[in-house]
Amino acid sequence: MRALRVLLVLVVIFGGLFVAADRVAVNLVEDKAAEKIRSSQGLDRTPDVTIKGFPFLTQVVGRDLEEVDAELGGIEARADGHALRIDKLSAQFHDVALTSDYMSIESAATATGNARISYADLTRAAGGGVKITYGGEKNGRSQVKISPNVPLLSSLDVTGSISIVHGNTVRLRADGLPAMCRVLPGCESKVRAQTDHDWKLDQLPGNLKLDKVATLADGLSISASGTDVKLPG
Repeated sequence: MRALRVLLVLVVIFGGLFVAADRVAVNLVEDKAAEKIRSSQGLDRTPDVTIKGFPFLTQVVGRDLEEVDAELGGIEARADGHALRIDKLSAQFHDVALTSDYMSIESAATATGNARISYADLTRAAGGGVKITYGGEKNGRSQVKISPNVPLLSSLDVTGSISIVHGNTVRLRADGLPAMCRVLPGCESKVRAQTDHDWKLDQLPGNLKLDKVATLADGLSISASGTDVKLPG
């Protein structure tokens, strides 16, 4: 019995040491991965990186991690001198390969991501006194309400559509303008200059591609995905 108790104590001790070593190792790789993403993407803050799966050290032996999650916080996209801020950007990488030194992440078999944009930030990005608010969905298309700043048409509101083009650009377009605006000289071009915008998001981690966008009551939700994703080096 005494020998059994000693054996159990040793198992607990070595088990605890293994868990501690496992956590130290995963924290080290998480920190290096976060710094790698921050520097390569030009972010103003270090993202939060979490490596899923336990134990970590057994995953390291095969140089293949189950999942790596990254919370990047806010980034900015620019177009026509206006910045569009993305409040929240998160990404999940699956079947992640480690570099040959086992100290950093290299690529992922698949990845998904999600970004959120508030209507307040969308309004600021449009500029010129334009206001953009929630417009719901119609026939499966995400819509917003756009209120341009046109002196002769102070109460003008138009419906606009949000879409994804080229896998990296958020596009805003007015669906149509009132007949009065089409009659007034120069009115349509002035309104379109305020309602129609493209914002290219070129800071997505691992070259993720934007898939779709949906309008919610509190802002836009944008999804992204990718396969055989190369993480920033």
